[in-house]
Amino acid sequence: QVQLVESGGGSVQAGGSLRLSCAASGRTFSLYYIGWFRQAPGKEREFVAAIGWSGSTTYYTDSVKGRFTISRDNTKNTVYLQMNSLNPVDTAVYYCAAKTSPLHTSDPARYDYWGQGTQVTVSS
Repeated sequence: QVQLVESGGGSVQAGGSLRLSCAASGRTFSLYYIGWFRQAPGKEREFVAAIGWSGSTTYYTDSVKGRFTISRDNTKNTVYLQMNSLNPVDTAVYYCAAKTSPLHTSDPARYDYWGQGTQVTVSS
């Protein structure tokens, strides 16, 4: 089992950057596939990015490709989401999630563990 805690959210102007962190507790963090999701008011939770166990495989939704970078440091039990060139449509609560299966999926129902979320607000 793993517990996840997100941090790094905040308010930023369009064009700015934020780096989100997802800190995990648990002895086998390196075995978990980690995804970032976001949910804007009145909208469904959507996939943003994901990273495999070793960090060598990453996936992004099309709208963030070239702007967001997901990475992980298994020695620190932490996954990061570097977000650059932010725009107002990126405003949402951002969640990290974990699952043990190594297969990629953007379906939030396939993830077993979730953090509490961190708010990201981008103003124009």
